[in-house]
Amino acid sequence: MLWPATLLGAVAGLALASIPGAMLGGLLGQVLDRRLRLQSWAALRERLGGRAAPRDEWLLFVLLGRLAKSGGQVLSTHIHQARTEMQRLGLDATGQRQAIAAFAQGKTGRDSLRGPLRRQRERSETLLRACWRMAWADGHVDQAERELIMLWGKWLQVSSATQAQLSEAYAPQRGPLVSTASNAYQSALNRLNVSADAEPAQIKQAYRRLLSRHHPDKLLGSGASPERVREATERTRELHQAYDLIRQRHGFR
Repeated sequence: MLWPATLLGAVAGLALASIPGAMLGGLLGQVLDRRLRLQSWAALRERLGGRAAPRDEWLLFVLLGRLAKSGGQVLSTHIHQARTEMQRLGLDATGQRQAIAAFAQGKTGRDSLRGPLRRQRERSETLLRACWRMAWADGHVDQAERELIMLWGKWLQVSSATQAQLSEAYAPQRGPLVSTASNAYQSALNRLNVSADAEPAQIKQAYRRLLSRHHPDKLLGSGASPERVREATERTRELHQAYDLIRQRHGFR
């Protein structure tokens, strides 16, 4: 005998309601593994098209985490840029925690991003702008970062010409002459107000003192104007870049 669909649904609901929570979790786990061929709840969320982060920004921070780790090491400039993106989106404490989790997940490189990106084509420019901002956070874009963003742009159906325009929009402004490596190093020393023969401890102390003085978080809590916050954010980014360059040249962590 054929049962009406509504009656079958009611019977199924009563059956599920009578199953203890732990047993129900186990049964659902078997469905994930055997029926849907999914390996995790995150994979199920992706299959269903859902995201955990508020304002649908989970995917964005997964992309940023993947970019930051693409060079092998996540720099302080990458962390700062991720925090800047959180501020740009106005995420509250819960949203920031979820964004941090998404960023960490992106660093693992285990997520398949092709499907999720294809479902976000209407947000292609927003996503790619954030990616280029992250790629340029340390002052240059390496090959791994560029290849990732170009691939993501292909999945988002964004042309190479548009990608070039987006990249150029966030590239550091340069004068008529291209700065040499030695000039960049000297500029970094000047920015931290330290000499080339300074000890690592002195360099770290100078960096932390300036960072504490100019960090935008202090201004956010004091009711400063958006313009002053933007200026402090840019100054902090420059300090991060200068410190990373000096640290790499001197060989300390």
